[in-house]
Amino acid sequence: MAEKFAPPDRIGFIGLGNMGQPMAHLLVAAGYRLAVFDANADATRRFAAGHACEQPADLKSLGNSCPVVITMLPEGHIVRQVLLQDNGVVAGLRPESILIDMSSSSPVGTRLLAAELQDRDIPLVDAPVSGGVKKAIDGTLAIMAGGEIKVIERIRDLLAVMGKVFHVGNTGSGHAMKALNNYLSAGTLAMTAEAVIAGTRFGLDAAKIIEILNASSGRSTASEHKFPAFVLPRTFNSGFALGLMAKDLRLAVEIANTEGTPALLLQVLSGIYNQAEQDLGFSADNTDVVRYLESLIEESTND
Repeated sequence: MAEKFAPPDRIGFIGLGNMGQPMAHLLVAAGYRLAVFDANADATRRFAAGHACEQPADLKSLGNSCPVVITMLPEGHIVRQVLLQDNGVVAGLRPESILIDMSSSSPVGTRLLAAELQDRDIPLVDAPVSGGVKKAIDGTLAIMAGGEIKVIERIRDLLAVMGKVFHVGNTGSGHAMKALNNYLSAGTLAMTAEAVIAGTRFGLDAAKIIEILNASSGRSTASEHKFPAFVLPRTFNSGFALGLMAKDLRLAVEIANTEGTPALLLQVLSGIYNQAEQDLGFSADNTDVVRYLESLIEESTND
């Protein structure tokens, strides 16, 4: 088996947003030498100011200097652009370098990208994450890895710095699992919101509703974490954008349509989040879907 990557190996890390920044921080803290890049030059400079890392002049240079490159970007089309554009990452990569896409990307698109990279002898692992900013900071993310097991074993210790690694299956399966996980996450949030809204209209106390749900069969991550932390205080600042959740639901719809599986609830839920994104904007927090559902009461009252 090929040698595993371990500190102080040089790792390329692209995407220093809400999730990427703490993930990259953990890799530096573990002893890896990072070469970092973000489309927002200020984000790159801020990260570099607090960490010993390299700032390559361009993406091709980053690819040329790193045997492993991680992307943590908003969606798959951006990943593809970063990798395959003129003077992109792939232009600098050497054969048998490993690409790890930790973004939430289309599983269908990931399979197509992997096939193109295979012609260049560059394996692609899709390894999206779940757990939010808090678990990104703690290094306790759930990492859903799709790809050849022999490749994943080479990078398992590297990924384990950021969380618990699950080998899901072949390339694309990690992104499929992430989309389906976020379908359930989005669904429980919206259903909990509807229950709380109905309950408060009836005269129940919102905090008491959540307390009882968490002692009952209706509990979920939404009731145990999102409502107490972000909804009841009305901060709506979980750190995961509404637009990204809407996008992940569209990816889940894509999976269901591709495989011909039932998607009755999924279609409705995706429509709710798409409309919430249209009304509140891409950058609103995913927990702002509660505010969108609340606004429907006002609309019906004014009709």
